Amino acid sequence: MRYAIRASFFDFRSRLDDVTLASQHARYIEEGVLLIDQGTIDALFEWENRDQFPEWQDYTFYDLRGKLIMPGFVDTHIHFPQIGMVGSWGEQLLEWLEEYTFPAESEYHDRAFAEQMASAFLDQCLENGTTSALIFGSVHQGATEALFSAAEQRQMRLIAGKVMMDRFVPEALCEEVSQSYQQTKQLIERWHNRGRLHYALTPRFAPTSTPELLEAVSQLKREYPDVWMQTHLSENPQEISWVKELYPEHQNYLGVYHHYALTGPKSVFAHCLHLEESEWQCLSETQSSISFCPTSNLFLGSGLFNLRKAHQHKVKIGMGTDIGAGTSFSLLRTLSEAYKVQQLQRYALTVAEAYYHATLGGAASLSLDDKIGSFMPGKEADFVVIDLAVTPLQKLRQSRSRDIWERLFVLMTLGDERNIRETWVNGRCAFQRPESGC
Repeated sequence: MRYAIRASFFDFRSRLDDVTLASQHARYIEEGVLLIDQGTIDALFEWENRDQFPEWQDYTFYDLRGKLIMPGFVDTHIHFPQIGMVGSWGEQLLEWLEEYTFPAESEYHDRAFAEQMASAFLDQCLENGTTSALIFGSVHQGATEALFSAAEQRQMRLIAGKVMMDRFVPEALCEEVSQSYQQTKQLIERWHNRGRLHYALTPRFAPTSTPELLEAVSQLKREYPDVWMQTHLSENPQEISWVKELYPEHQNYLGVYHHYALTGPKSVFAHCLHLEESEWQCLSETQSSISFCPTSNLFLGSGLFNLRKAHQHKVKIGMGTDIGAGTSFSLLRTLSEAYKVQQLQRYALTVAEAYYHATLGGAASLSLDDKIGSFMPGKEADFVVIDLAVTPLQKLRQSRSRDIWERLFVLMTLGDERNIRETWVNGRCAFQRPESGC
């Protein structure tokens, strides 16, 4: 459990209020040593300074020269019960839910099936370098138990919750408010702050929530003020119009959640593509976070996220793969699509900002940056070992790259899960490519 790993390293030293300055806070060590003791980072130093840290010789040594090590990727929006329906053709949000999502999630009433899929889901996360995530479960208590149990076995730091919904869904997925409240309460009592696991209240979105259900969510938030809250917000114009019909007494979509005290530092709203100015202000004032999900936004034709607007209002941003409307578990692929989405809006997403959102910035958006997201001493040792060139095109392009920024941009635009050589969780190797030796 005590390891000294020699490699190249890239991270960010501190949480940023202005992410456009990310490059100024980035740290790249071409040849360094990372010391890990019992799952915690002891130190990161230059190889040439190793005499100042003589204790490194007492650690189990791994020589990974030629590889780049980064903090583990943080996925701030992903659906556990949608792994089996990724790449379903031809619909936009509301039709897609009816045609594909609800039927897929109905299968999770079977606990044995949920356990099998939970293992497959988390293994995909690790294979893609994701070490922490904010996860939507299904409406089923047993399936959420299965997800937490599988995560505990893998020692992952995860936040998850059972979906809550009581209208406009198939009968098999529709809850009574009292049932939803009681099952959620039981899950919080059992799993919240258990080891590296946390609970998130998870109303699917306002259309599938009656006022009575949102009041029950609000009550749970009052009873357990340190839990997280996750939901969807302003993903699709048709969805927004529907919310206005269902909740005409509120100023806007976010106003529904804010009325029930569901905004705040541990509240994460996925998508946020079509916000009104007052909604941006509310997110900022309440210190709520947004999950930017470019692959699903493009796949469903929902719209383009305005990252520049988020910066103007100083709203925290994390990256979300949004499996299964999203089309890849890979946050490298997700960053590539994020770059293209911003190009369409004449905002050049920098390499530093992109990787910040996927690592320390993602951790900050989940209020976990005191625990994960960088290689500062005392942080938990979650990280990925990356091979920058695993295809002929990558090898050619990397050989022509002038500096670390260009090499990271090539990784971001041409890379995918094949570049993840190893994924370490809580100071141990949890995934390795067949040729890897951890």
